Amino acid sequence: MKTKRWNGTALGAFLALLAPQYAQAETPAPNAGEPASSNAQAASDDDGSTIIVTANRREERLQDVPIAVSALSADQIRNMRVTNVLELNNVAPGLRITSADAAANPKIFIRGVGLSDFNPSSSSGVGIYADGVYVGSPLAQLAGFYDIERIEVLRGPQGTLFGRNTTGGAINVITKRPTQTFQGNASVDYGQFNTVNANAAIGGPIVQDKLAFRLSGQYVRDDGNFYNRTTGDHIGYQNRYAIRGQLLYTPASNVEFLVQGSFFRNRGSATTVKSRALFPTSPASAGPDGLCAPGSYSTPGACTDLLGYQDTNASPYSVESNLQGKDKVDVANVSVTATIELGALDIISITAYQDAWRDDIENTDGSPLQMLEARYNTVQREFSHEIRFQSHGKTRARWVIGGYYMRDYLRDNSSYDVLRALRPLFATPQNPSGVDLANSVAQFSWPYVQKTDSFAVFGQIDYDVTDRLTITGGLRWSADEKSIDYTSAAEQGSIVLLKARNNKTFSDWSGRAGISYELSPSARIYATFNRGYKSGGFFGGQATSLAQLEPYKNERLNAYETGLKTEILGRRVRANLSAFYYDYSDQQVYSLEVRNGITTQVLTNAASSRAYGGEFELGGNPIRPLAINFSVAYLNTRILDFQSAGEDYSGNMLQHSPKWSVNGSITYTADLPNGSAIIVNADANWRSRVYFDNTQRLRISDSPKALANAQVGWRLAGGHFELGGFVKNIFNQTYLNGISSIESLGFDALTYGQQRRAGGYLRASF
Repeated sequence: MKTKRWNGTALGAFLALLAPQYAQAETPAPNAGEPASSNAQAASDDDGSTIIVTANRREERLQDVPIAVSALSADQIRNMRVTNVLELNNVAPGLRITSADAAANPKIFIRGVGLSDFNPSSSSGVGIYADGVYVGSPLAQLAGFYDIERIEVLRGPQGTLFGRNTTGGAINVITKRPTQTFQGNASVDYGQFNTVNANAAIGGPIVQDKLAFRLSGQYVRDDGNFYNRTTGDHIGYQNRYAIRGQLLYTPASNVEFLVQGSFFRNRGSATTVKSRALFPTSPASAGPDGLCAPGSYSTPGACTDLLGYQDTNASPYSVESNLQGKDKVDVANVSVTATIELGALDIISITAYQDAWRDDIENTDGSPLQMLEARYNTVQREFSHEIRFQSHGKTRARWVIGGYYMRDYLRDNSSYDVLRALRPLFATPQNPSGVDLANSVAQFSWPYVQKTDSFAVFGQIDYDVTDRLTITGGLRWSADEKSIDYTSAAEQGSIVLLKARNNKTFSDWSGRAGISYELSPSARIYATFNRGYKSGGFFGGQATSLAQLEPYKNERLNAYETGLKTEILGRRVRANLSAFYYDYSDQQVYSLEVRNGITTQVLTNAASSRAYGGEFELGGNPIRPLAINFSVAYLNTRILDFQSAGEDYSGNMLQHSPKWSVNGSITYTADLPNGSAIIVNADANWRSRVYFDNTQRLRISDSPKALANAQVGWRLAGGHFELGGFVKNIFNQTYLNGISSIESLGFDALTYGQQRRAGGYLRASF
């Protein structure tokens, strides 16, 4: 028996060396029928075997939930230095998050389902929820993560309980709530590139057992890891801060009100672009497609863009830019969550309002010439209300019914300044600016207002047929009323190119059916069918024709999944398997296409696609000092039927869908005789090749990559202070966040991830 246990432990530790951690700190199970708004805080029990999640809008053990879900604990969030949603990339099987923007518009994909459109009028296929509130605005989705209790990643359509725009899944962020004991914590990281990440929180009772508060904040700065050869400065800097206040009022033992208010501000630089010239200067430097051959990109004189520029410096972090862009974002939130327990019935009401603003100025061409400069100016306001009635306690039938409403107002006034470097050639006394539409040297803008009213009613029931057999059924009806008033103009708005006013109601059903069976107290199998729905809408980018502004269709996804959840080694380690097949219809697809010689933004529908794959997860505490987590995911995707602008993309892989991905982590805590402890943490991830658009061209992809991070800390006796050092991207791996191909102007815009960073940290708590 001892030999078997040691072999399992050694194998788990070895596998965990390969990749990042999730769901390590764990909590004792409360009553599974308690509402999701109750105090679902994660804490370790004696053997670290229980993790509580709210994937079904109520607290349940992770291993009892017949859904593919991963959870990231507060300790893991700190150790992995997760400061926003981008840094969740690869913490769960099949999850991929990236962004070509500095402070907004993350591109989130789960099992290949997502959307790469950066315009704020569209919605991702993966929903983000903060304390039960849907964060629909892409302007707000990169707001800071701080004072977090846990993060749940739900894979597969979540249309019944989570609602709109969750065809791929959902990311559920749960912050730490006020408590009836006075407590606080503070931490600061300092590292290379003058990087600072400071966090603090304090809270406790105001009136014992009646009123409690919590105040928390975050400050992040970074001088940037890109060097601008034009100015001699470092660029790509970050400068952002956030604050959140909470009040928890409990007028009676069965009633509570949680009031939250938060503010986030970013004043960092815009995204830094590396230019790659595409026009060959001779047949010797041309590739089969007529563009510059890959081996000639950095060869002096071999390639050029439309204005004759070529960046011959091969370093991804060295650029020549005429403009140090700035990305300004403000996000304010307020919400009220009321929970009333009436015996066998719980009532939960969540009301929220969000106001987001962005002003982003970018050098999109990444060159010292003024060829393509963009300004994205957006205001987005969201009001939402959800009410749920659900059963209380561990009953044979656990049910929830509810309704949802959201009002979204979006005003956008973005613009492109095209070929500004040529403008002086056309200047005259009558036209000193040189702006001349006839010579394609112009400023284009597309101001519009979009309004959305969303309605939904939903219900779900989990019924225990026997002590071991449970069946699940759920339905949701959703309707989205959308209107848009759009203008495309040139010459600083003096010439109207086209106008469009349109409105349409999009509606459909989503739902869930499932069955799960408890093979033993430590093993469960399940099979589910989920139907996901994402509403259609209107394109909000630069349009050059009215056809681009025609409404695109609803997106639908039928998902079939089966899985096995087990606990081994005395229920100290979880070993879970899942397999799925996705039938995708009218998938919403964003792409850059060359139409009539002009690179054009297109948001349309692919008639049909499919995906299938499997995932394996292993995690827990095989021995008390050791925590391991490991996962591997296989994903096979195909576009079955999609033609656009004369191109047939059928047979290609979906965007942002690596065929293989491996993640894992290991944490070892060595207790010392004086009561202190040494804590060693390492995490890593690997993925196969990923494509950034529909064409499946190697040029618009990133090769397989592996990233590794490590941390060593010393926790002083008493557990209130910890200090240590860390390294992110240990092997200084170069990897791409995205590629935008502007072929009509002769360049690709490449955005790269961060270089290796090392530093130290100090943490304190009471």
